[in-house]
Amino acid sequence: MAFELLAGMDEKNEPKLTLFNNPGYRDILIVKEIPFYSLCAHHSLPMFGHVSVAYVPGKKIVGLSKLPRIVKFFSARLQVQEDFTKGLADYLYKKLGAQGVFVIVKARHLCMEMRGAKTHDAETLSSAVRGVFDTRASTKAEALRLMTA
Repeated sequence: MAFELLAGMDEKNEPKLTLFNNPGYRDILIVKEIPFYSLCAHHSLPMFGHVSVAYVPGKKIVGLSKLPRIVKFFSARLQVQEDFTKGLADYLYKKLGAQGVFVIVKARHLCMEMRGAKTHDAETLSSAVRGVFDTRASTKAEALRLMTA
């Protein structure tokens, strides 16, 4: 069981990406609300929620089912939410050769709900932007509107 919960810490479990030649798509592609479960590095308690990923392809596009697999791989680690968000965005930007990547992570942390503040149902949001989402305010705004619709 512990192996499955931490499988993302071993690079041999990295999903194989299926990349295709881009047929000329130059706009934003989004996969929203991908569920994830992870373990907080500070308290070894679960955090869980959803990830939304937007990207603008470069020369290649990715098979859509690979995005949830990549989220699952990155979530299966002992980590803080900030590292999860940053690592996922950096990986996708590099591996996809994308013009831009925008990741939003919405999570609940049992360390906040079960102990300490005992704040039930509070959500923690984090984001990471790369490429055109970082350099073009209008592109970032469009993605954010679509990701939160």
